[in-house]
Amino acid sequence: MRQGAGGLVPLTLKAAGLVDVDAGELVRPGIVKVDGDRIVGIGGSPEGEVIDLGDAVLLPGLMDMEVNLLMGGRGENPGLSQVQDDPATRVLRAVGNARRTLRAGFTTVRNLGLFVKTGGYLLDVALAKAIDAGWIDGPRIVPAGHAITPTGGHLDPSMFAAFMPGVLELTVEEGIANGVDEIRKSVRYQIKHGAQLIKVCCSGGVMSLTGEAGAQHYSDEELRVIVDEAHRRGLRVAAHTHGADAVKHAVDCGIDCIEHGFLMDDEAIQMLVDNDRFLVTTRRLAQAMDVSKAPKVLQDKAAEMFPKAETSLRAAYEAGVKIAVGTDAPAIPHGKNADELVTLVEWGMPPAAVLRAATVVAADLINVGDRGRLAEGQVADIIAVPGNPLQDIAVTRDVTFVMKGGKVFRNEHANTN
Repeated sequence: MRQGAGGLVPLTLKAAGLVDVDAGELVRPGIVKVDGDRIVGIGGSPEGEVIDLGDAVLLPGLMDMEVNLLMGGRGENPGLSQVQDDPATRVLRAVGNARRTLRAGFTTVRNLGLFVKTGGYLLDVALAKAIDAGWIDGPRIVPAGHAITPTGGHLDPSMFAAFMPGVLELTVEEGIANGVDEIRKSVRYQIKHGAQLIKVCCSGGVMSLTGEAGAQHYSDEELRVIVDEAHRRGLRVAAHTHGADAVKHAVDCGIDCIEHGFLMDDEAIQMLVDNDRFLVTTRRLAQAMDVSKAPKVLQDKAAEMFPKAETSLRAAYEAGVKIAVGTDAPAIPHGKNADELVTLVEWGMPPAAVLRAATVVAADLINVGDRGRLAEGQVADIIAVPGNPLQDIAVTRDVTFVMKGGKVFRNEHANTN
């Protein structure tokens, strides 16, 4: 409890309204009472210290289920960063990326797989520790460590730049793993050093120079080893997967979450539903990703694939797939994460469903029950936007207040009593 003039009192956030994400309704007024890092009451009369947010509307902190805070950001040269940026440089740049993400209203993220030379260090784990310790500002991070991918797979960095043999080769510890034994070692290494989920490259991608975007990379036997190692340790597995057949094999092998899924067909979508698996969207990049400087073969691939992203998203939503928001930042810039929510609404998802995808569904995906709602007992991750997002989802682009764990990180409102 906070010490006030009349004794021990909670903090109250007062706003014009709040969103009940489960019901998909706006509740007026928006009264949320906070004690320490928890929400202790909803509604009633304000008590104790009051932060008056005026005409704003309160939301639970948003969640982005696919970012890479160690890539992108101010000052990076994407064409040369693989050979210019040492691990210390990447972490320091990630500090700015993390702060921008938090100030944009995203209080929890999954950092979904390093695929850079680090000497074996799990930079996302270190970043998460620094944020949790309060050394720097940023969202809660669920780190995956290094993405697991085969030699020449979509997340093999030497493939992205078409390096000659021997240039920037990654180790098994850094995620390049072939065959059952190497895969077991690589997964176990990530878990040992703090990964909270495992990321695997299950198919090609838009920016892959080697093969079709939908082609399955790992054999079923190899995929099952990854799932076995992760699930026995209580971790879920996320798979970069585009192709319909690759999605089907991933689901059949026990993968928990499909990232992207641009090329899914009806059968693959139904398998996600029947097996209670998740889909992480990343649809904004199909509109906003700049491939103008990419090789022509990649531009042609993007021109073929990106239009299919809208069709597959709409089909997945209509079929009842559990959809969670993910941006693949920096494929769209860090701090612009809410652009994904706008795209999902533009492509046919109702605003209420999109807000659930960025809150309660995302919380389910990371297997936590303490966030994603404005409700008593939840962690006090709370944001404010200048309007009703159930009517205009674009207001999520203009977050004016951010609280994480009961601590205010942004407040654009003048009236604080």
